[in-house]
Amino acid sequence: MRADAAYDNAYHHKLRGRLWRALEGTEFEERHDGNDPPGFTYSNPFPPGDMEEGDERTLLVASPHEELLTHVARDLRAEPELNVGEMPYHVENLSALAPDVGEPGSSGTIETGTGVVVRIPPWRREEYGIEGDYGDNATFWRPEMTMEPFRNQLVANLDKKHGRFAPDHLPGPSDRDGELFDSYELIKTFALPVTVTEGEELTYVVSKWRLGYRVRDDHHRRHLNLALDCGIGERNSLGFGFVNITDRTRPGENELEDQDAFA
Repeated sequence: MRADAAYDNAYHHKLRGRLWRALEGTEFEERHDGNDPPGFTYSNPFPPGDMEEGDERTLLVASPHEELLTHVARDLRAEPELNVGEMPYHVENLSALAPDVGEPGSSGTIETGTGVVVRIPPWRREEYGIEGDYGDNATFWRPEMTMEPFRNQLVANLDKKHGRFAPDHLPGPSDRDGELFDSYELIKTFALPVTVTEGEELTYVVSKWRLGYRVRDDHHRRHLNLALDCGIGERNSLGFGFVNITDRTRPGENELEDQDAFA
């Protein structure tokens, strides 16, 4: 930190703008205004909490495209001042990570430190028994809606990312038998005001989770790793849905291997 600062939980818009600025003039710039998944997501600056000058924080950026991450790293190296609203950071170190859920038989836990945005399309509300005056807009998932719409929308969203970023001949998440995750532990659900564009603020309902998994085969491993690269749920370019492995056990191991935790 270059100065004392209060932690700003509404960091999403400013941090997104800085990362898109790093992609200006690259082949990825055109994704900024598109409706398709952007192909990257990022953590919050962690650990959260008010900061004093000289304090250190970590930011993780994930993407299935190594070239995109290279552009971001190159830009941050050339311009290390990273001002996220009123939080004045200075980039000191850059390093590459290669998160992987592990070979078939591995198990572990994935956490959603930045919160997940899942919305239910209006034409599916009756199917899920969702009642209420939501109008024609998509409905943010809430715990009282049961887990079925949450799980279905996660897979449908990851299918869309698979269709964009994976080879056509490989099966997507919905083409395979079995659940994407073995367990869903809800940590909390909360409403958050979010600036989506300059001058436009919306309130999102987001949820944080611990998601357990056991890798069934190489396709399942690929789907889980795609979730690590792209995020889960919606609005990943605002930083929502960023996930990270918090522990992992390989086949034949008894002890958990700690991974980077972020919130």
